[in-house]
Amino acid sequence: MSAELIGILGIVVLLVLLFMRVWIGFGMAAVGLVGYYILEGWNKAAVMVGTEPYSQISDLTLATIPLFVLMGAVISNTNLGKDLFETASKWIGAVKGGLASATVLACAAFAAVCGHTSATSITMGKIAMPQMKRYNYDEKLAAGVCTAGGTIGIMIPPSIAFILYGLITQVSIGKLFLAGFIPGLLQAIFYILTITIVTRIKPDWGPATTQKYTMREKVSSLKLSGPVLLIFIIAIGGIYLGVFTPTEAGAGGAFAAIVIALVARRLKWPQFKSTMLETTMTTAMMIALMAGAYIFQRFITVSNVPFLISDTIAALGLGKTQFMIVIVLFYLFLGCFMDIFGAIILTIPIIMPTVTALGINPVWFGVIVVRLMEIGLITPPLGMDVFTFSGAMDIPTSTVFKGIAPFVLTDFLHLALLIFIPQLSLLLIGG
Repeated sequence: MSAELIGILGIVVLLVLLFMRVWIGFGMAAVGLVGYYILEGWNKAAVMVGTEPYSQISDLTLATIPLFVLMGAVISNTNLGKDLFETASKWIGAVKGGLASATVLACAAFAAVCGHTSATSITMGKIAMPQMKRYNYDEKLAAGVCTAGGTIGIMIPPSIAFILYGLITQVSIGKLFLAGFIPGLLQAIFYILTITIVTRIKPDWGPATTQKYTMREKVSSLKLSGPVLLIFIIAIGGIYLGVFTPTEAGAGGAFAAIVIALVARRLKWPQFKSTMLETTMTTAMMIALMAGAYIFQRFITVSNVPFLISDTIAALGLGKTQFMIVIVLFYLFLGCFMDIFGAIILTIPIIMPTVTALGINPVWFGVIVVRLMEIGLITPPLGMDVFTFSGAMDIPTSTVFKGIAPFVLTDFLHLALLIFIPQLSLLLIGG
C-alpha cells in the first residue's frame, strides 16, 4: 500500500471518528500516531509523539492565545458588553431597527476584545434580546441579528482563528489581524444595511423606540464604551504602529482589561474566579487541539498527501479561480458541522502547499477561510452557532434560521466582494 493511500485512509478514518463525536484533538493524535507508525515504524513514531507537540507548543508565540482569551473573558464577565449596547442604543435606537443596528455595533466592539463567535452572540443575546422584546421587535429579527452579529467576533481582531491559522502556516499574526479589520468593519456595515432594508419592508419587525435622549446624554454615554475602545487601541493599535508583537499586545490588552474592570469595580472575586476558570479551560482545549494537530500534520506530511493534492490540481489544470470555487464550497460545507478552530487545524496543513504552489497570498487566503467558516456557522441546515444560540436563549431553532436568512444572503455578497477585491483585506498591510 502506497504512502499516499495510507494518508488518504487516515483522513477518512479521522472524519469517521469526528462523525462519531470523538473529540477532534484526540482523534487527530490517535490517527497521526498510528499512521506515522505504519509509515515510519514504532521508534520514529514514539520519538515524534514525544518531541513534536512540545517543540511546537513551547513556542512563545503560542502565549498569544491565553492572553487574548483572558482579555475576552474579563470583558465578558464584567458586563462591559452591556455598556457597549447601551451606548449604541442611545445613539441609534430611536430609528426603525435601531436596537438591532445597535446590537450589530455592540457585537463589533465586543468582538474587538473577545475574538470568539459563540461568546459574542450569546453575550449580546442576553443583553439585547430583552430590550428588543420590550419594544416589540419581531423575535426572528432579534435572534437573527444576535446570531449573525456574533460571527463578527472571528473577523475583527484580535481573533483566535487568525492566531491558529498564523501558528500553523507561519504567517504573521499581526498581518492577519490587520487584514481582518476592514472586512470585519464592512461586515458590520452590511448587517446594518440589511436591518435597514428588512425594517423598511416589514416595519413591524423593528419599531423605533419611544424613549428619546438628548445630545448631552448621548455624548455622556460614550464614557461607558470608552474602556473597551481603550483596550482595543492598546491591543491592536500597538501592532499596527509596530510598537509591540501580537503576544505583547495580548499581554497589554489583558492587563488593561483587568485594570479597567478593577477601577470600575466590576472585577470582584466571583467574576475573577469565573474569568480564570474560563481562560484555563479554553486555553487547555486549544493547546490540546494544537498538540493533536501537530501529530496529525507530521503523519500527513510523510504520507505526501498535500503534494498529491497539489500534483492532482496541476494535472487537472485548475487555476486560482477554479481552486477558490472548490475552497468556497468545501469550507461552507465544513463550517455547517465543525467548529472553526478544529476545521482550521484539520484542513490547513493539507491545503496550504497547494495555496503556495498557486501563488495565492496566504494572508488574503486566511481572511477568506475565516469568512467562509463564519458563514458556515450560521448556514442551514447545520449551522453550529444557530443551535448554540437557540439552546442558550431557549428560542426555537426554526425561528433563528428564519431570522438569519437575510444576513446569510448579505454574507455571500460580502464574501464575493472580498474575493474579487483582495485589496480590501491587504490594504492595511501594504499588500
